[in-house]
Amino acid sequence: MSRQVYISGKLVPAEQATVSVFDHGLLYGDGVFEGLRSYQGKVFRLEQHVERLYESARAIRLDMPMSREEMFAAINNTVKANGIKDGYIRAVVTRGAGTLGLDPNRCSNPQVIIIADTIALYPKEFYDNGLELITASVIRNHPAALSPRIKSLNYLNNILAKIEGQKAGCVEALMLNHKGEVAECTGDNIFLVKHGRLTTPPLDAGILEGITRNAVLELAREAGIEVAESPLTKHDVYVADEAFLTGTAAEIVPVVKVDDRPIGSGKPGAVTKDLTERFHKLVRE
Repeated sequence: MSRQVYISGKLVPAEQATVSVFDHGLLYGDGVFEGLRSYQGKVFRLEQHVERLYESARAIRLDMPMSREEMFAAINNTVKANGIKDGYIRAVVTRGAGTLGLDPNRCSNPQVIIIADTIALYPKEFYDNGLELITASVIRNHPAALSPRIKSLNYLNNILAKIEGQKAGCVEALMLNHKGEVAECTGDNIFLVKHGRLTTPPLDAGILEGITRNAVLELAREAGIEVAESPLTKHDVYVADEAFLTGTAAEIVPVVKVDDRPIGSGKPGAVTKDLTERFHKLVRE
């Protein structure tokens, strides 16, 4: 069966899903997106993802061409049309076709694109044994330039950090903010565990407010784990007992080494394993 992609208000075969070469999403990264997951055919936290998509659009003054209810239906219909049970969905909204100039007022017809497919972000061995990170020299976007809370199509600084990590033999890289504090990784939020206490950088550290991040914070509080959202330094990472990453595609993945320094025992820790089990239970409820 040909993969069906939602574009311009209808589902079309993937090979027919195209946008104009004058689309400002292509020319300038002028647009926003969301990554969502489906479990057993149901999209996880659909409302929160769509709300964040609309907030991102509002922040860049992009008028959404459809209501939230229409977006819910379009996402669910795309998942159903592709027979996706456990899969990944990418919802993209571009400014639309314009001119070669920057002027967004010359753009028309914002494009809504929804792709549903399967995904395996990391090999199973990383979930079992943990992964290694390096700290990238590329920092997270300065919030005064472009708010990191906007999930825009401008991901070049994340990509450059990702390349730096890959060159060092790591599949992910840790990014600092303009103050030298820990922000997040190129595509995931980060959590540390020290003496049973769970800590993650606050929103004003220049991070994306991850949907999975928020779910893990809720699960930890329900489990009676002490939780804090507070600034972190590389020192905090190096001396942590445990570390893990969270993200829609990644879910929860343990971190066992950063900048060639073992984290804790160098193996996935008990708190990480417990929260992973709780998260798997949550998404399949």
